Amino acid sequence: MTSVLKEHWNRKYSQDPITQLGWYESRSSPSIQLIEQCAVPRQSPIVDIGSGTSVLISNLLELGYDNLYAVDISDVALETAKTLLTKEQAAQVHWMVDDITNPTAVLQLQNIAVWHDRAVFHFLTEEQHRRTYHSLLQKVVMPGGFVIMATFALDGAEKCSGLPVQRYNVDGLCEFFGDGFRLVESMDYTYRMPSGDVRPYVYARFQKLQTE
Repeated sequence: MTSVLKEHWNRKYSQDPITQLGWYESRSSPSIQLIEQCAVPRQSPIVDIGSGTSVLISNLLELGYDNLYAVDISDVALETAKTLLTKEQAAQVHWMVDDITNPTAVLQLQNIAVWHDRAVFHFLTEEQHRRTYHSLLQKVVMPGGFVIMATFALDGAEKCSGLPVQRYNVDGLCEFFGDGFRLVESMDYTYRMPSGDVRPYVYARFQKLQTE
């Protein structure tokens, strides 16, 4: 499955201009807002899952964050993302090619202060993959750390990039996170695609509870 998904996303990032991708943002405003509200030190480790060619990394570097992990299954996407930055900026980022449904490199991370996921989690339509994801959060996010999740809302699209997705509302996300995390805030957000179509999203920020 990993190789099939990798080929799918490598092909997608190879064929379409960045600014025409269905999830392109000129600025990652909702994500930046939620990350800033975590109020973590600028040197804290922040993970962007499914980073692709997102401008979020550039936005965070401009704000002074300097311990960033860009993770994606597509090596093509990450290599392209590097070209969007200066050499000095790219050197500040930890670039990691990994499959979140069968992680290896990400498993080695520790004490992550902020885990950010815009539009990756909703691709996990199998229960086993969601359990793997949850276990990963429990392992790598520090106690008191934050998880920011953005998924298609219940009235959102049923597919993205030709793949089926699992849609959520806040209650559904809370059910997934369970007792080990508390909901800090959430918001509805309507994203306008480069094509002009709109996609309803739900954004939520959770905090991992301190262990006794």
